[in-house]
Order: sequence, then structure tokens, then C-alpha cells
Amino acid sequence: MKDTALTHKHIELGAKMVPFAGYNMPVQYDGVNTEHETVRNGVGVFDVSHMGEFLLKGPKALDLIQKVCSNDAANLVDGKAQYSCMPNGKGGIVDDLIIYRIDAESYFLVVNASNIEKDWNWIASHNDLDVEMQNLSESYSLLAIQGPKAAEAMQSLTSIDLSNMTYYTFQYGTFAGIENVMVSATGYTGSGGFEVYVKNEDAEKLWNAVFHAGANWGIKPIGLAARDTLRLEMGFCLYGNDIDDNTSPLEAGLGWITKFTKEFTDSKFLQAQKEAGVSRKLVAFEMIDRGIPRHDYPIEDAHGNIIGKVTSGTMSPSLKLGIGLGYVSTNLSTIGSEIYIKIREKGIKAKVTKLPFYKAPTNP
Repeated sequence: MKDTALTHKHIELGAKMVPFAGYNMPVQYDGVNTEHETVRNGVGVFDVSHMGEFLLKGPKALDLIQKVCSNDAANLVDGKAQYSCMPNGKGGIVDDLIIYRIDAESYFLVVNASNIEKDWNWIASHNDLDVEMQNLSESYSLLAIQGPKAAEAMQSLTSIDLSNMTYYTFQYGTFAGIENVMVSATGYTGSGGFEVYVKNEDAEKLWNAVFHAGANWGIKPIGLAARDTLRLEMGFCLYGNDIDDNTSPLEAGLGWITKFTKEFTDSKFLQAQKEAGVSRKLVAFEMIDRGIPRHDYPIEDAHGNIIGKVTSGTMSPSLKLGIGLGYVSTNLSTIGSEIYIKIREKGIKAKVTKLPFYKAPTNP
């Protein structure tokens, strides 16, 4: 099992450590609910250094990305990022990822930790364009500094104007005295914030500076368990749960990143699927009766027929009720449809609802 450059810090802080995607990772420190609320209301820090990073360079770098990714990366400009996925040639998904355009011939790709080797091999197998590929995953650390107070708490560390960075943009600059750091206005929580990429040798310096700068804002370290409840309240897909090699982007509600303005792997298949309509859809649901939905619990209709399964589920810390995602027959995918989650051999009533589950309070 691999350690990140910060594993020793998590152990010093008393984190509960678990194996995750081949890494020894902190699942929680003070408890999921406390950590969840810290990010929703203040600022918290995740070590997500297990994520994978690839650099693609050369005159044909964009062409390679366009070939393997479903979204249209031609819309990117320097300093802009894009969420996308890689179809697998059989109607499923290799992985979802974020594409960063550094310049017209340089793209930085961030992929899921569990799929680093798989993704690398997939992209490489399509690289007949002489694109230079670098796998930087073992060299980089990544901190996700998330929450509504993140910009204010971190501004003293950088000359980058954090409060005016728009969602899915990034800049290079000095951060915590470390030069040429990539600061990205992205995250997996729905509460705003930044993701900061540094070389492994600078990770501890960054961690210490971030906690020193954020002390007056009540900054806390946050584990993977709260990362999961935060992303689920937003309805963000988790690879391996809600999307995988057997789910199409259209079934998963990812039509918005599936652009038929260009040809890509599976584009003809997905275009036909869009025209014909899908037989199942990933839906969001909230429990009507008491119960906590969990991964792989069966979903039933009113007559007890199994119509799908839960892909992600939890007790929402913000809403104080059971919420989840799951695939159901298309005829029961409309908002307000009643479905039943089979918990301990009993069908517990739920209803299909709109995303996101959680909406940040607006200032009066």
C-alpha cells in the first residue's frame, strides 16, 4: 500500500486510516458530520494526492484528447478546465476526468486514483499522433482546500486573486512561498474552494502554511468519508459506484459532457443511443420513510419488482435524511416518482428528486 507525502501528518493528527485505491488514506479525524459541516460552513483541507496526473504535449495533443474524451475540448482556452469522460468503445466509461488547457500544445489531465494505470494504457493505445505523454502521478501532491471561507483564508499565501477566480479556471503562481504552483478553482464538494498542485517535496511546506494561514477561520483536516457525503449531496458521480465500464454517459445523466460536435470513441453508438432513448437512468432520490440507503441495495417498484440498485447512498448531514443515487427503469425516472429501497428485506419508500440535494444558502 502506498503512502502520500502527507500520510505521516494524518497519523500524527490521529486520523483513522484506511486503504483506498492502493493508498493509505485518512477516512476521518473528528467524525464525518463535524468535518462535513466544517466544509459547508467554513474551510477544510483534503489530502487527495492519490489522484493521477498526466501531461500531454505536442501539436496533436488536442486531437488525442478529442479522440478519447466525450466533451469538446476545442472549447477550452488557456487557464480553463473541463469535466469530461472517456468512453470505452463498448458503450461504457473508462473513467471521468478533468482536462486543464495550459496552452495550445499542453494539457494537464487529472484522473481517478484507482484508474491511473488503466487510463494511461487507454490513452496510450490511441496515441498514434506522436503526442508526448508524461505520467506525473507519483511526483505530485494535491490539497483540496474547500468551503465558503477558502478564498479569504488562503489569500495571504498568494498574489493570485482567489476571490475573483471563476469556477473551473486555474492559474499558476507562487503559493505559500512555493513557485509555479497550479491553483485550480475546482473541487468535489459544492461549497467552493481550490485545488492546489505541488511537487511531493513541497507538500509538507504547503500543508503547514495552509493550516497556519487558515487558523483564524477554524480550518480543519477533512477525511474521505466527508468527501463522499459532500459530493453525494451535490449529486456528483463517483467512478466505481455511479459510473463504470458498464454505464453509458447518457444513462448516467452525463449527456451535458457528451458532445456530438466531433467524432470520438463510441460517438456513433452514443448518438444512436440518444436518438433511441435509454432504458434506464441514474436518478437522485430521497427517503420518505426512515432508512439509510447503501451501495448495492435493490430498488423496487410499488409491486416489489426489482427495477435497479443503489449506487451511492448515505444519511445526509446537511438535510438529516437518507439520500442516494441509483439506476432505475426510465419509466420511473421522472421527478416525484415513488420507488422503494429494499433495506433488511423490506421496501422503504423513497421518491425521485432533483439535483443537487443540497443548495448553499444565499446571502440576504
